[in-house]
Amino acid sequence: MTIGNADSPPQSRTAWVAERIREDVAAGTIRPGELIKQTVLAKRYGVSPTPVREALRILEADGMIVYSTHKGATVREMTPETAADLYRLRAAVESVAAGMAVERMTAEGLQEIERQHAEIDRAVREGAAPAELSRLNKQFHFSIYARSSPLVLQYVEALWVRFTPPATVWGSEDAAMALQRDHDAILKAVRKGDAEAAARLTAEHVRHAAAIRDSNPQLRAAGGQDREDLTGL
Repeated sequence: MTIGNADSPPQSRTAWVAERIREDVAAGTIRPGELIKQTVLAKRYGVSPTPVREALRILEADGMIVYSTHKGATVREMTPETAADLYRLRAAVESVAAGMAVERMTAEGLQEIERQHAEIDRAVREGAAPAELSRLNKQFHFSIYARSSPLVLQYVEALWVRFTPPATVWGSEDAAMALQRDHDAILKAVRKGDAEAAARLTAEHVRHAAAIRDSNPQLRAAGGQDREDLTGL
C-alpha cells in the first residue's frame, strides 16, 4: 500500500514513515537520546507498528537511529565536534549542489523552487510553528538540490539524515527572518542563472545556521561520546 498527496508521488508506508521521522528529528519533535516507542509513532502517523519498525531499521542503517539492548531505539546524540564537522561538510556539498543545479536548471525546476520559496515566505510571515518552518526549509533546499544530480543529491540527503539536532534553528522569529533573507539571496542568484553566486550564498547560509545554533546553548549539540561511528554515512 502507498501513501501520497497531490504534490508528491506515492510512497510505500515504510518510506513515508521514515521521512516523517526525519522531519520530526530535524524539527526537534523527537530529540536525541529520547526513547522511541513504536506504538506511539504508529499512532501519531496513523499506521500499524510494522512500517514504523521497518523505517527505524532503515534509519539505523543511515546512522540516525541507534539500538541499545537495555534502552531500545533512540536518536543518535551528536557531539559538538560531530555537529561542527557535519556543518562543514554540508556547506561544501550543498554549495556544489546549488551551483550544479543552476547550471542544469529548467523552467519547470525554477517554477518549483519559486513555489517552495513562496510557501516558506508565507509561513515565516504568519508565524508558523518551528516544526513547520523546519519542514518547509528542507523542501526549499531540496527543490534546488534535486536539479543537480542523483549522486550529489544522495550525498546531501546522507548528511541531513545524519544531522540530529536537539532543536531546530527556526525556533525564534529573528532567526527565521534572517535565514529567510538568506533564501531570498539564493533564489535571486538562481533566477539570474549565476551558479557561482548560488554556490557561495548556499555555503554562507549553512555557516549562518551553524552560527545561530552555536550562539544558543539550547540548540547546541551536547552528546557526550568522544568519538562516533560514522561508517554508515
